[in-house]
Amino acid sequence: MNRRHHAVSLLQASQDSPTLARLTELTRDSAARLKAVESLIPAALLSAIQAGPIEGPVWCLLLDNNAAAAKIRQLLPALQSHLRVNGWEVNSIRLKVQVTRSR
Repeated sequence: MNRRHHAVSLLQASQDSPTLARLTELTRDSAARLKAVESLIPAALLSAIQAGPIEGPVWCLLLDNNAAAAKIRQLLPALQSHLRVNGWEVNSIRLKVQVTRSR
């Protein structure tokens, strides 16, 4: 079947492509990790954090601002420990502050 002329859902595309399937799996895994540590993060900070990419044993959290990054940095040992106890292989958590540009 020639897909150039047929719309395909994201789910179908990810199932047909090993690369997209792997990215989908990593995205779900990252979201599950964040869900697993939410109880350790102050409620006021939860809206400033997004699950980021996973590169082997390194997980990245995306943060809205430097203040949130500073607080999360203090929590990193507890977050890593909690993830390891729950079966994730996480040797480190990288923090990245997302810079938003105003127009």
